Amino acid sequence: MSEKARGLTLRTPEGRTYRFDAGALCLELLPTGGPGRLARYEVLDTPEGLLDWVAAGRLTPPALRLPPPGEPELAAVRELRDALLGVGRAWAQGRPPGAGDLAVVNAAAAAPPLATRMTAAGERAWAPGATVTGLLSTVARDAIDLFTGPYAREGRIRECGAHDCYLLFVDTSRPGRRRWCAMERCGNRHKVRAHRARTPSEGEA
Repeated sequence: MSEKARGLTLRTPEGRTYRFDAGALCLELLPTGGPGRLARYEVLDTPEGLLDWVAAGRLTPPALRLPPPGEPELAAVRELRDALLGVGRAWAQGRPPGAGDLAVVNAAAAAPPLATRMTAAGERAWAPGATVTGLLSTVARDAIDLFTGPYAREGRIRECGAHDCYLLFVDTSRPGRRRWCAMERCGNRHKVRAHRARTPSEGEA
């Protein structure tokens, strides 16, 4: 599982931006859309949407170059994303994941992952010939590492505590008490609601 903590820049329905650290590469794929009510956030229906996600995410090393994906490849990315959403929600809620979701993740992980190479300067770089299939394998293997690893056993794969937020994250903090997708988003909204609940309105003062 990748340990690089970069975070994604997300946008609220009101148009404000905030930083979201999912804590793992596989969970970074989830804010790109999904089934049902998540469809309004869909960005993986165009080649540009996928390439923008690759550039913004925590893949290491950065600057992965992929050929523009076609619709079958985009559909495969969306299928893995939706399966990871099912697995993640099940784990966060203490339920066993669905067999269909597990099959999608395991099938993606069975393909060869992205390959790296060492440069003359002693740096890591992506090997030529990267494919979407390799990307999916890398993401799926990251998921397997996460859901079979210590964070899963310690109950650190969580849904945001806000009732109207559906983001999943892994709490990699030392205290292990993270509740919100981001303090500047749902954490702040909770503080405002709590303050209003404690403060009498002008008519009651």
